Amino acid sequence: MDTAKIAVRGSTQEHLEVADILDDLVIMKDGSVALVVRVSAVNFGLLSEKEQEAIIYAYAGMINSLNFSIQILIRSQKKDISHYVALLEAEEKKQTNALLKNQIVSYRQFVLDTVKENNVLDKKFYIVIPFSSLELGAAMTTRGLLGRNKKGLPLPAKTIVERAGVALMPKRDHLLRQLGRLGLRAKQLTTAELIEVFYEIYNAGREMKKETGAAAQKFEQI
Repeated sequence: MDTAKIAVRGSTQEHLEVADILDDLVIMKDGSVALVVRVSAVNFGLLSEKEQEAIIYAYAGMINSLNFSIQILIRSQKKDISHYVALLEAEEKKQTNALLKNQIVSYRQFVLDTVKENNVLDKKFYIVIPFSSLELGAAMTTRGLLGRNKKGLPLPAKTIVERAGVALMPKRDHLLRQLGRLGLRAKQLTTAELIEVFYEIYNAGREMKKETGAAAQKFEQI
């Protein structure tokens, strides 16, 4: 591999706050950890007034039930319709009926014009449950005085994940139950899904090949 590319990759990773992604958790360089939950959306404007009020009260109830902090992340990116357009083009070529072929052409152009004029965005919603490095306890302080490992972590990644998991899993379960009462589908992101999210953020415009390499190797390529 080109040494210049290796240098650039190394320089980029030095500026990332993420040290590792292990057991479905994001480990930061200071030893803090984040558990990420992906949440489905609801079109609030299409609901009736009573339904809107019910969701507002349920949301307030969820917030009041929390005895831990959360972070709400909304990620917006321009809708990629290239695959859909390619599918329409393929159907257009296969179509032998002239009338249906013209309808596909018109519809494809309509889709392209709509996305171009309205700047259609794809929004994804996440809730992050943080785990502070201070919760690692006295062992972290001792390790901090003696030195950190090669990834800059105050403790081995496996140890951090084990301790964070004990604190985070009950919080996750409570949050999932509360979101279910709101009629929302929620799911904790897996290691592979977390890597894909970070890859998309730091490699905008580049498609991630899901069939190649192990998850750890993909993370190294961010």
